[in-house]
Amino acid sequence: MIAMNSTIRSDTDITAILEQLQSHTSGLTEEEAIRRLTRYGRNELKKNIIAMPLKIVARQFLDFMLLLLIIAAIVSFLIGETLDGLVITGFVVFNAILGFTQEYRAERALESLKSMIAPQARVIRDDSERMVDAAELVPGDVILLIAGDKVQADVIVIDGELQMDESVLTGESHIVNRSSTHTVHAGTTVTHGRGTCVVTNTGMNTAFGRIAAMVQIEKRKTPLQRRLAQLARYLGTGALVICVIVFITGIMNGIPADKMFIATVSLAVAAVPEGLPAVVTIALALGVQNMVKKNAIIRKLQAVETLGCATVICTDKTGTLTQNEMTVRKIYTDGTLIDVTGEGYAPFGEFRSEKEFHEKSVRFFLQIGTLCNDASLTQPEEGNWKILGDPTEGALVVAAAKADINKQELAEKYPRVAEIPFDPERKYMTTIHEVHDAVKILDLAYVICVKGALDSILEKCSHIYRDGEVVPLTVTDADAIQHVHQDMTVHALRVLALAYKPLDDITEQHQHDLIFAGMVGMIDPPRSGVKEAIATCKKAGITTIMITGDHRDTAKAIAIELGIIDPEHTGKIVTGDDMDAGIGQKALVYARTSPTHKVQIISALQSQGDIVAMTGDGVNDAPALKMADIGIAMGITGTDVAKEVSDMVLTDDNFVSIAHAVELGRGIYDNIKKFLRFQLSTNVGAILLIFFGLLIGLPLPLAPQQILFINLLMDGPPALSLSMEPYHKTMNRPPRDPDEPIITKDVMKFITGTSMVMFIGTILVFLYALQEYPEDIDHARTLAFTTFVLFQLFNAFNCRSDQYPLTRIGVFSNRYLIGAVGLSALLQMCVLYTSPLQLIFDTVPLGVHDWVIVLSVSAMVFVIVEGMKVIRNRRFV
Repeated sequence: MIAMNSTIRSDTDITAILEQLQSHTSGLTEEEAIRRLTRYGRNELKKNIIAMPLKIVARQFLDFMLLLLIIAAIVSFLIGETLDGLVITGFVVFNAILGFTQEYRAERALESLKSMIAPQARVIRDDSERMVDAAELVPGDVILLIAGDKVQADVIVIDGELQMDESVLTGESHIVNRSSTHTVHAGTTVTHGRGTCVVTNTGMNTAFGRIAAMVQIEKRKTPLQRRLAQLARYLGTGALVICVIVFITGIMNGIPADKMFIATVSLAVAAVPEGLPAVVTIALALGVQNMVKKNAIIRKLQAVETLGCATVICTDKTGTLTQNEMTVRKIYTDGTLIDVTGEGYAPFGEFRSEKEFHEKSVRFFLQIGTLCNDASLTQPEEGNWKILGDPTEGALVVAAAKADINKQELAEKYPRVAEIPFDPERKYMTTIHEVHDAVKILDLAYVICVKGALDSILEKCSHIYRDGEVVPLTVTDADAIQHVHQDMTVHALRVLALAYKPLDDITEQHQHDLIFAGMVGMIDPPRSGVKEAIATCKKAGITTIMITGDHRDTAKAIAIELGIIDPEHTGKIVTGDDMDAGIGQKALVYARTSPTHKVQIISALQSQGDIVAMTGDGVNDAPALKMADIGIAMGITGTDVAKEVSDMVLTDDNFVSIAHAVELGRGIYDNIKKFLRFQLSTNVGAILLIFFGLLIGLPLPLAPQQILFINLLMDGPPALSLSMEPYHKTMNRPPRDPDEPIITKDVMKFITGTSMVMFIGTILVFLYALQEYPEDIDHARTLAFTTFVLFQLFNAFNCRSDQYPLTRIGVFSNRYLIGAVGLSALLQMCVLYTSPLQLIFDTVPLGVHDWVIVLSVSAMVFVIVEGMKVIRNRRFV
């Protein structure tokens, strides 16, 4: 069996190929086919690991944080706190369902690949043609392919000529010719022709099989997943140690063991931030909704946050950085270079030149380009013009439309009677048209129109069209044409030459003595807003790398225009050949690359610690999309396989949408950290209050049910509303280090400072209340309880920003937090002033004097933190 990386040269003898595969033009015998089927296996794409739904469900509960929550829920039910237990259980189930849905959906990537292989094949065995299941094909089988067939295995053409659509693999929409000794890959489609082929590779050994194996590689965990798992281990271990110490301290102070056990368990439940998974999910889900408005569909929630720490965005050029709408910018005809204005497929623009030019000559030139053309311009739908056919040909049709040339009307005047399609070896296309009207230049019965590469066209021309006349083509003319051609290519324009020739008889020789009409230079222009988006990413510390299959000069011109590279630093351009030779692995622009090079680029970037976002659209982009930290598929041009393995799909295929997604991703991570600052300062404050209260010989400052109420309240409205905080200038700073712990030094300082303020304030109020109401422990605890709750509500406003004071970000810019604080305050009032809840939570009504003390003390956390922000901002103004 010929290996995947084998190269079959065009001069390889068909007989040698068949001998290597131990086959014959009459095909294999049925007995030999059965033996090979046993040896090589069925022609199917196989799963490396079969993930049963129940196993996927079980995996969702192996997360350390979820295990902590499950334990907390069980304990809550055991001590009679049913509501708390139900809330925690709800969090666990919701996250498990979400994780299962995303993982199960990822299994569809392989199914999408399988659907691209035809179910049956037309095979020759025992010198007779028959239909067999494609899964039974083996290396050495001889198969027949005709127009419309999907290729069932990797094959080599041994007879005939095929025109193939390989876009499913390459992402390139143009048709390619495949004749004897050319390889044709499984999954591609025959558009024209017929051929006899011999099978070289089947199943997982085909190009599709290699892709299938790579898309099943497990994606590495996102930075957030790694940080949350680490945090869960620290919190779980810390909570266990602290609770044991608190329990022992309470027993030593003479508190009954049963009462101390309930208090310690309550404290343990409160110490675990069970709201964290829910807040993370909600923050990511809100980000998903916002990204939909920015033309990005997130398929995996964790990818939202990963975008926020991306250090590199590797992007395709065509359609992502550019409009994917080839546009004519230069026309050279009648010895004059003419600029064409307008971009894209909208047929509006002008023809300008520093020299005077004949409009008639331009129209004649564009008529030739329109006749030798299979594309068409469709009427606008919702303001968008569309091209049906090849984009390069479409650019000529649009340019003609700008000169008020209607292709349909022109085709009626000069109907096509014959054609020679474009061929990669000839590098030109020919059409022959019957002349119906009397045109001074086209005064014979037929006219031949030719377009293609300049070298191929110019060598067939003996005359040139100038000043409305046909004159001999001189060496000076040829030199001038070559000079203009070189100038166009330096500016990254794709150049086509046009020629024509009047004919009296359609049977006469028409491939020589052509009349040179001119050249057209076209380019796929950059998308609006892309240059600004790249500059924004650069300011945010994100490197943009352009990867394209285009020529180095084309890549260079677009990269310079978009600001990816400086004109003086063009050495940062690496070609696919450079990479194959093992040189130039690090660059800002990669030209003449294939999708396999993308995997190499990602691997090199990730090995140096980068978080990589990668775009792609074809099936063979799937391994790179799966390997990248954030795989981004194109919604318009992308294949189903690319979309299935991706983390995000761009509905407009636009780089600007990626930049918007990065901005949102950073904001989401900021909001998750705001929740942690809020939640952990509450948890640490409660632990300090209970622990040091017992340590200095005080009774429990908070009753067990009060601890659980604080836990439930703080995991509820205020915490969730922080996940909805508007994002503040997220693109004015570099990406965070993916290895940075989620609890940074600054976060730790905040938690330590605020928890100390809350602990000291609450313990002082409790000591005051014990002296003021020595016979009423419930009154003392109610004062401490209410003070601690209000501390949290004031602290929620502190957590809205770690840098800017409330007056700068807007007091009412987060309406959800205002509502959440109001709701929490109302619930606290109900606990204090309604009889049933007073009995449950051991509270008593507070008087005016009590409220003065509670509000004065609890507001201090807001005054201190916001005051420090004001001072710090004034210092840096």
